[in-house]
Amino acid sequence: MQATPALTTLVEFRYRRGFDAASGKHGGTSNKSGRSGTDLTIAVPVGTLVYRTAEGKPETLIADLASPGDRILAAKGGRGGLGNQHFATSVRQAPRFAEKGEPGERCALRLELKLLADCGIIGVPNAGKSTLLSVVSAARPKIADYPFTTVEPQLGVVRVSEEESFVLVDVPGLIEGAHHGAGLGDRFLRHVERTRVLVHLLDGGKPLDEMLHDKETIESELVAWNPALAEKPVLLCVSKLDLPDARARLAELRQRFASIAGISAAAGDGVDDLVYAIARAVAAAPAPPRAEPIARIDLVPRDGFSVERRQDGMFVVSGERVERLAAMTNFESDEGLARFERTLDRIGVERRLRELGAREGDTVRIGAYEFTYS
Repeated sequence: MQATPALTTLVEFRYRRGFDAASGKHGGTSNKSGRSGTDLTIAVPVGTLVYRTAEGKPETLIADLASPGDRILAAKGGRGGLGNQHFATSVRQAPRFAEKGEPGERCALRLELKLLADCGIIGVPNAGKSTLLSVVSAARPKIADYPFTTVEPQLGVVRVSEEESFVLVDVPGLIEGAHHGAGLGDRFLRHVERTRVLVHLLDGGKPLDEMLHDKETIESELVAWNPALAEKPVLLCVSKLDLPDARARLAELRQRFASIAGISAAAGDGVDDLVYAIARAVAAAPAPPRAEPIARIDLVPRDGFSVERRQDGMFVVSGERVERLAAMTNFESDEGLARFERTLDRIGVERRLRELGAREGDTVRIGAYEFTYS
């Protein structure tokens, strides 16, 4: 998987869930190796977290593709099988068996996108976040006079000068209980984690007590989602100064808070000053940390195996080495089957089956193959 700025959503994976790389080709006569299969590279948006899932095991984060060009090997192809010449000895100069190719790795992944933006605009629904984004950037979010107009985060590039710019994200309106998923807040709050700075918009068209309640609600939801969000720089700003009494509300709030700005995105009043303040705050703030991938831990050692006796009497042998051996053995060849049995005996599978009470006629499963024990 490779991160690319050309994609901004994971919507493609809603309609396509399966991806298969091409298989390698068979070997030929005169010691000719088969051609290797080509790699399959799946493009994902920058900021994608890749989780590996497996039934009965905890989910594991294997990559945080936070920069353009970041790559992760999610599933490894199998090696080609060895030809009969590899098994030749001084006694047996022309063995009549060869290995099959090793099966490629298969896995289930869960993808989660956390948008990468320098600054996030937060606030309750209809506080003027989308209007601000549309004024300072080329983004064109839907704007209307009813709550929850914006249903997904919107990104825009804000140009400060010819050499300086920053990325602004409009986070859809947050409400009380957002950290529990109210108003789809759990989908939106994750994008705030990636930002360096936050702009908290207060609706200047509301009474003072409602504005203070909105401020407290948003701050509580951020901390409840992730306590580290409380450490981010926040620029407090009153919007809609063109409405009656909005400037009076701003004056009252300035008596309570040391630093608070005011803007009218519709009239352009105070917008430039806010943009410059954001740019300074972004330049001074550290980059958000990457998520630390967790090394995948196999329950069975790579060269080990386990044998389980099920209630129905079947014996199930598990382990990367023995399952790979079964998959690469040509059971239509007597010599190939004999090599398979010798290998199981050498690594201790036969002994373990006997210790667990395996008897003539019992069924033994290794990977996708079932055998009758004898």
